[in-house]
Amino acid sequence: MRHIRAKAWELKLKSVFDEIDRELEHEYRGKYGLHPARPESGKTGNPEMDGLFNIGASYSAGFGSNLGPGYVVDIRLSTLERVPKEVKLELRDRVQEMLTEKLPKAFPGKGLKINRENDHLRITGDLGLDSF
Repeated sequence: MRHIRAKAWELKLKSVFDEIDRELEHEYRGKYGLHPARPESGKTGNPEMDGLFNIGASYSAGFGSNLGPGYVVDIRLSTLERVPKEVKLELRDRVQEMLTEKLPKAFPGKGLKINRENDHLRITGDLGLDSF
């Protein structure tokens, strides 16, 4: 059983990722063929389940990371085409820009930061639920 505030925090975080997903779907429409088993963007009630992108994050206690605990951002493309590393890095940078803009609005006063760690992103800062 999870704490109700933790569920609410992650639901709000998911709404930020859903917004980013919709924007990326618009920006990258037609650049890569959609996986044949994946519905087109907007065909399901959950952006994770349709379209080219699935953007989300999962909590990490931070063992082995210099950044400590946080949420590791996962950027997935649902295509059978080969996506060059440069494009993946471009997407990572774009998602970082969007998170930098959107997280302070969704979580005011939390001081969340979006850090690069190797080739992925990690959200760190005040992850406490007391002021949420």
